[in-house]
Amino acid sequence: MHDITDGSERFHREVFPAKAGLFARLATTHRPKTLFIGCSDARVVPELITQSEPGELFVIRTAGNLVPAHASGADGVTASIEYAVCVLRVRDVVVCGHSACGAMTALAEEHDLSGAPVIADWLRHADAARARAAAVPVAPGTSRLAALVRANVAAQLQNLVTHPSVARALAARTLTLHGWVFDIATGSVETVDPAVTAA
Repeated sequence: MHDITDGSERFHREVFPAKAGLFARLATTHRPKTLFIGCSDARVVPELITQSEPGELFVIRTAGNLVPAHASGADGVTASIEYAVCVLRVRDVVVCGHSACGAMTALAEEHDLSGAPVIADWLRHADAARARAAAVPVAPGTSRLAALVRANVAAQLQNLVTHPSVARALAARTLTLHGWVFDIATGSVETVDPAVTAA
């Protein structure tokens, strides 16, 4: 905790003064243009990857960058998506997977999750990705994990479309969906077409 506290103090002392005008505007205005749905992994920092300023991204982070298909009842992911699309009126949504994803590794390597039942239940939101990746031969030079990560991004984009707010915005052509895979080792971003499978 000491390092975080030091970082907070350093931010206020050294970083904030240079951006005081920006934060003064942000104190009364919240108009991000992009909803970024990424993994909770500490190595994947949306603002760093996109070189975005505060206020430019509305961010949802979940284990495995999973987006549950729309269902009745409230949950934090659905509420955040609806808020971003209906209230903030974001123009773009990015679903970003990444290399060495722990959630996808657990699925690809069939880890025993009996001791972590909530995680196992959450990862069921990747069932379509697993089926998609299993149905397509892995391209030469591509690992089963990398194929699953790509398939998962495409599957989560399809889950996103089941949300009424997203479907309406897509029909009105006010929203565009994007799939990305971030490679931690190289810093590169590969795009994923939601219609493309794991190949």
